[in-house]
Amino acid sequence: MSSLPLDWSVPRPAVVLRVRRETQDVRTLYLRPPEGVWAFQPGQFNMLYAFGVGEVPVSVSGDPGHRDVVVHTVRAVGAVTTALARVRPGQVVGLRGPFGSGWPLQEAQGRDVLVVAGGIGLAPLRPLVCGLLRHRHRYGRVAILYGARTPQDLLYRDELQRWRARFDMQVEVTVDRAGPDWRGNVGVVTRLLPRAGVDPAEVVAFVCGPEVMMRFAGRELEALGVAPSQVFVSMERNMQCAVGLCGHCQFGASFVCRDGPVFRYAEVRDRLWVREL
Repeated sequence: MSSLPLDWSVPRPAVVLRVRRETQDVRTLYLRPPEGVWAFQPGQFNMLYAFGVGEVPVSVSGDPGHRDVVVHTVRAVGAVTTALARVRPGQVVGLRGPFGSGWPLQEAQGRDVLVVAGGIGLAPLRPLVCGLLRHRHRYGRVAILYGARTPQDLLYRDELQRWRARFDMQVEVTVDRAGPDWRGNVGVVTRLLPRAGVDPAEVVAFVCGPEVMMRFAGRELEALGVAPSQVFVSMERNMQCAVGLCGHCQFGASFVCRDGPVFRYAEVRDRLWVREL
């Protein structure tokens, strides 16, 4: 691992430009980059700092082609993320990064692409989808499968509608539990895999969601004939320092923040099924 620039060691101020309410406990923050521009690879994360509260790692969820704004989707689950979800335009948060490995889109060129997202796992995959659509001609069939707990938990609803309206990609959405007004699929997202219509021998799959979902998605993809080496997962778990020093994100022989968060499924498949690892 190369040494980090010194200015990555401390948060830099980023002004909140806009806040979008996604669900009851999820907000998308649009930030002005500290240096005016902010380059990143889809799949990487930044460290966001709520002044006086603390710092957390959050995947970048914006379009990599728009470097004049940094976008993060945050779920309020703890003190820091709750503070971040409550910020308002004009306020300032701390920002450092980007860190970690990205989705290897170059491996998918000329091949089919399958994107499988569960819950807030769509946020780290959104930059990848933006990259796919910007260079749509470079890829074969593109299918996006997205699952959430309820219709009220769906992220990026307007964008999902735009994606579904396109003729050059397939988008399937499902929920675990639905009310009488829901007209879509019901069930876990892995049930949608046989519908994707991609060539198992020619597909590259990108998967992000709860670990239990990724375990079963990987197993189902293998059952369909997709090689584990052609499946990539994002293992965002327990990261705190972003540089592999604190040890909180150790995953077997790997440190997620340093060696990931994106891993080839073949590398972590066995570890994913080990309890308490």
